[in-house]
Amino acid sequence: MNTSGPPVALSIVTSMYRSAPFLNEFHARCTAAAAQLGVASYEIIFVNDGSPDDSLRVAVALHERDPRVRVVDLSRNFGHHKALMTGLAHARGELVFLLDCDLEEAPEWLIPFHQRLTADAVDVVYGVQAERKGGWFERVAGRVFFSLFNRMLTHPIPVNVVTARLMTARYVRALVSHQEREICLAGLWVITGFEQRPITVQKGSRPDSSYTTRARLSVLANAITSFSNRPLIYIFQIGMAVMALSVAAGVILLYMSLNGRIGVPGWASIMVSIWFLGGLIIFCVGVIGMYLAKIFTEIKQRPYTIVRAEYGPEQDRQ
Repeated sequence: MNTSGPPVALSIVTSMYRSAPFLNEFHARCTAAAAQLGVASYEIIFVNDGSPDDSLRVAVALHERDPRVRVVDLSRNFGHHKALMTGLAHARGELVFLLDCDLEEAPEWLIPFHQRLTADAVDVVYGVQAERKGGWFERVAGRVFFSLFNRMLTHPIPVNVVTARLMTARYVRALVSHQEREICLAGLWVITGFEQRPITVQKGSRPDSSYTTRARLSVLANAITSFSNRPLIYIFQIGMAVMALSVAAGVILLYMSLNGRIGVPGWASIMVSIWFLGGLIIFCVGVIGMYLAKIFTEIKQRPYTIVRAEYGPEQDRQ
């Protein structure tokens, strides 16, 4: 975590990507929630994840009006999870409230989250949806995502978990200490440990979400290959199963041949076998290639984000 500047009681952290229409209301509602909580001091950290709209300009204008607003401007778009991790690394709060700024997650959740955190004396309170938002396709896709993801993990993630969560400073320090370059926050939240408690929330919805189906599939593939070696184990098991079937088929064919029950071999069966085994090999090589790509990325030790500029009280005094 960033130790520059005095500590504060609460940090509210979010990232921006095509977020300009929401920022003023988000700031107002966060300010009201912090005032209702009665904290002695707080900060609101906006991380600009290379947003192509006016998000940076709006956030800097908020900073000029409210010195409690800090803006971290990344040099390009690095991705939602990496931007959030960068914001957490800059947080100075004894408590850190993380959420998205598109208002699908309500800043007012801070109050019940804090009540639960205090009552249970835990390090994290995170939101989960009682029922996944959106239409039938989004709900089905969400169930498929969590089902596939958790089957691959030794530490499953909560179903329908959302970004919003209230965390203690010691948990955030442990969270940002992870050195992965390929980040999946949902997995990192779980493997970091500490005492965590869920709270049921009702998440809003907007039709122009930046998470397309292609993006969701990319997140799924990245999450699985970043946090589990089970696909490699499954490849081994598939190979053993194909070998066993091949041996069994060979024994049967040999028996039928010795008894004169096989005529001219069929072209179709040969082609089907070639296509099946070829597809299986390509699939397995592709999965192994994804793991090799992860290794290639990790060993270079590049920073997962690059900060172009910061706007905060410390920078204003320079």
